[in-house]
Amino acid sequence: MADTVDSLVARMHELLVVHLTQGPAVPAEQDVLSSLGLSFLGAPRRVDVAAGLHDLIARAGALGTDGTWLVAAGHASLAGMAVAGGRADQALFHLDAAVTAGFNDCVALHVDPIRPLHHDPRFQALYRRIRVTQGDLDEYFWLHAEMQALARDVSNASVDNVGRLDTGVSPLPMPPMPTREPDAPGVLITRIDLAATRTALQQAVMKAEFQRSAGNTSLSLIDDTWDLPRARHDARYADEADLLRRRAAEARAFVERPGAGSVPSPCPPLGSLTYPA
Repeated sequence: MADTVDSLVARMHELLVVHLTQGPAVPAEQDVLSSLGLSFLGAPRRVDVAAGLHDLIARAGALGTDGTWLVAAGHASLAGMAVAGGRADQALFHLDAAVTAGFNDCVALHVDPIRPLHHDPRFQALYRRIRVTQGDLDEYFWLHAEMQALARDVSNASVDNVGRLDTGVSPLPMPPMPTREPDAPGVLITRIDLAATRTALQQAVMKAEFQRSAGNTSLSLIDDTWDLPRARHDARYADEADLLRRRAAEARAFVERPGAGSVPSPCPPLGSLTYPA
């Protein structure tokens, strides 16, 4: 089947979720043949996220101008992996390629792990090449702030759910993704980052919730010590907490600022932006 932008977006999302949930090399989903191979050979196949991103870059490049922003997305993710691994030269190589292909998320370039690169003349030169509109910059701040808000929601929910005896399951509520037409396709890259973050966190939350629920269900069936009145109380409390979280998520929805500029301009001076906490 021929590659399309949509199919490569899905592949990018998949690779980012793998990286967020299990690191750069994880067991792949096993089909029938893979399962047979596992039975005979012992070790599961592994997914090399970096190799997957390089493959995505090549396939996106073959789409021509339609796939250029996905080339940028692949290089940006490889740059992030290189920064995390302490490989500054490799990070700069991929950042330069990402900017050349349209990456312009200057907010992301102010996250703490990247700040040491701010002193490198090569980084300063590529940063000066970036252009962004005020409308896109507003959305970049929202996208990154939402990633942080979701992480806080997961942390708070995990504390709230300690000791819950009911069998209900509380998914992680999320505000809608922005639907404005971005001024530059670079915004689509960070939307994929947020979407992958949402998927990874939701998977973690639901796994913990189903484990808790299943444990309580087992207690209700086999253990006379299960406290049914307490479970009913916990269920009511959980419903109230879920409602508050949904309302808080809805209140965080992105609102496009009237009059936000749509003319590309140089990014704010390097070091002047504060990454959302």
